[in-house]
Amino acid sequence: MTILVTGGAGFIGSHLVDQLIRAGHRTLILDKLTYAGDPANLEQALGTGQAELVKGDICDQPLVEELLHTRKITQVFHLAAESHVDNSIEDASPFLKTNVLGTASLLEASRSYLASSTTSDATRQAFRFLHVSTDEVYGHLSEEDEPFSETTAYRPNSPYSASKASSDHLARAWFVTYGLPVIITNCSNNYGPRQHREKLIPTIIRKALAGEPIPLYGDGRNIRDWLYVADHAAGLIAATAKGVPGETYCFGGACEKRNVDIAREICAILDELRPSSTGAPYSDQITFVEDRKGHDWRYAIDCAKAENQLGFSGTGTFSQHLRETVRSYL
Repeated sequence: MTILVTGGAGFIGSHLVDQLIRAGHRTLILDKLTYAGDPANLEQALGTGQAELVKGDICDQPLVEELLHTRKITQVFHLAAESHVDNSIEDASPFLKTNVLGTASLLEASRSYLASSTTSDATRQAFRFLHVSTDEVYGHLSEEDEPFSETTAYRPNSPYSASKASSDHLARAWFVTYGLPVIITNCSNNYGPRQHREKLIPTIIRKALAGEPIPLYGDGRNIRDWLYVADHAAGLIAATAKGVPGETYCFGGACEKRNVDIAREICAILDELRPSSTGAPYSDQITFVEDRKGHDWRYAIDCAKAENQLGFSGTGTFSQHLRETVRSYL
């Protein structure tokens, strides 16, 4: 198949592209190449001759329609998004444009493509639109609450999560109203090589090595469920292969960790792999800073549906993958 991946030069997108190519698919990457999209993430993929990178905006509907028609796209993996919560608090407008209007543009372009007389019946039968979202649309949990699942009510608490919740609703509406074969996925926090420097794990590594304070919001006890990026990418591919249009599937790592414990584990790995020039443990640099506005307390995902219906499963342990991640940054 020829598959369109929006946001494919980003963190999760580039890992997905690698796996699609290994599975034998041709991959067209549409990416605006803003600060979070890096062509270097695609160096290996582009070198295979099975991937093509187009610089463009998902809000440009005529461009999307042209790519769908000229490349005879069979599936769309929609990962393009503004995703940094702090940035959304400072200025929500880019999040509304890309995450909401951009998603609407892609959905409508896909609908037009499938309705065209030049699109083959075989393509219509095989076509899937995979909308990739986040567990943050569900709000937050206390330490006693059951994990999020596909039936959890939406309660977004940040401009970022509200924009993603909006895009989820649009995707579902295009399925119900127009019959577009949409599948929605919601994931927990991803980690692994190539993640943008602004995110928690890269920030801890970067600040530690620079000898700077390692900032953690509040008291560092906020809890996140951590999902290895390659496992997530495999789950996305399984969702298009085995998932049912109109359904939602949740992906998580079954690995809940407090932010402060993540920081301490990374510091211990760095103490071993690249000791500080002063001999002091990197954990001495951990610093607690003013908490983020509207900071969600805990995220956790129940993956039972994805495990039972898609065959989704994780690989390795968190500690193994975290060590691999630190090595990749070093």
